[in-house]
Amino acid sequence: MSNTMKAIRMYAPRDLRLEQVPVPVIKENEALIKIMAVGICGSDIPRINQYGAHISPIIPGHEFSGVIVETGKGISNFKIGDRVTVPPILPCFACEFCEQGHYSLCKNYKYFGSRNDGAFAQYIAVPETNLLKVADHVSFEAAATSDPLANALHAVERGGFRPGHKVCVFGVGAIGLYAIQYMKAKGAKVVVAVDVDDRKLEAARDCGADFTIDGRAADAAEQVVRVTDGGADVCIDASGFPAAQHNAVMATAKHGTMVLLGISHQALTLSEQAVDWVMRGEKAIVGSWNSFSKPFPGWEWEQAVKALADGTVDAEKVITHKLPLEDVPDIFDKIYKKELFFNKVLFLPWME
Repeated sequence: MSNTMKAIRMYAPRDLRLEQVPVPVIKENEALIKIMAVGICGSDIPRINQYGAHISPIIPGHEFSGVIVETGKGISNFKIGDRVTVPPILPCFACEFCEQGHYSLCKNYKYFGSRNDGAFAQYIAVPETNLLKVADHVSFEAAATSDPLANALHAVERGGFRPGHKVCVFGVGAIGLYAIQYMKAKGAKVVVAVDVDDRKLEAARDCGADFTIDGRAADAAEQVVRVTDGGADVCIDASGFPAAQHNAVMATAKHGTMVLLGISHQALTLSEQAVDWVMRGEKAIVGSWNSFSKPFPGWEWEQAVKALADGTVDAEKVITHKLPLEDVPDIFDKIYKKELFFNKVLFLPWME
């Protein structure tokens, strides 16, 4: 194996460069992963195109899968040849939130792709605590979507979803589509999807949505209330747009739960009517951040790899692009210029 590898490094927002860099040298408790597929997360887009990362230069990317090609002396439960996906947070395991099992709230965490070099590369070094085996029949492409699936499952749990619930998802990118697939498979009575893109609404129908609604409609929230006969018991906003967040509050049923999942970076102002309906309907508004629980990495990740293996969800209904690593800069440029329709974009570092 060569001592160098291809990697995409970010030097500043919108400054991505394909370079040859050293292959990581693993520590005793780490395995070297040959990355087979890596995806674009919604959080990568503002990080790469607008805000930058916590360190620079950095290799971005945190949604990935691969195969173990080298193990440190301290590795005990994994071996060369194992197919894995990787929960991307590196908790401190020492703060009070880690002790409670709320690793997403860790005070001193690191993270692949934003605080540590990530997976827009051919190899990456990963601690054993962050390795999760993937079934042989699950493709590397599907396994690389375990992260958005785990995020969807965390939001579903935060919303208190139960079989028989009427549910609604605002914003049907990868996470929203996975939430729809999972809740439909687990017995949702009615599933509604809301988005402003007809192509995404078509994908939502393919994933099991019973009703799809154009989020641009002035009465979008009223339409949700009508088709659910009183509102959604669980209403997840995966869009991050204030107008959709407001509509999600309005579309939530009495005693229902609205989940804030989509990253916004914007203020949310609730109308007088929305505040009144939250109070009079005894609605709950909760946040959902990331995808980890106790024992690390949590039931969300264990259920994600299981759901991919047993057919509860179908990754191919979420994935829209499979491209070589060299295309990363061009794809982010097209996203910046709003020239690309996508749900889940995957890069295959070994694709020629």
